[in-house]
Amino acid sequence: MCNVRKPDDFGFALRNFLDRFRRAPDTVLLEDEPERLAELLDDDGLADAYLASSAALLCQEQGYACPNWVDQRDRVFKRPWFAAKTPNLKAILIQESPAAFRVRNLFVSANALSRA
Repeated sequence: MCNVRKPDDFGFALRNFLDRFRRAPDTVLLEDEPERLAELLDDDGLADAYLASSAALLCQEQGYACPNWVDQRDRVFKRPWFAAKTPNLKAILIQESPAAFRVRNLFVSANALSRA
């Protein structure tokens, strides 16, 4: 995530990382704590919480132990955040959001980390 300088960069970098990890899953790719992005992206820590959630979900899928950095308190978003804005879609996200995201106050689709 070192190439992230603006919000659009974050999505691109995350997708690239997911592609790399899915090609060759390895705990080494998750060990090092990513740099904090809250101040850089001015997003109140959303990207930092999303990274922790993503790492936790990838570890769960692979049966890996989570690195310690994913459980740091400042990697929990301060308020509920939904990947959708309409009330009906929010209700769906509450139900299907993976636990790794819900515990960090993020509500996303069940396939949020899927790549085509």
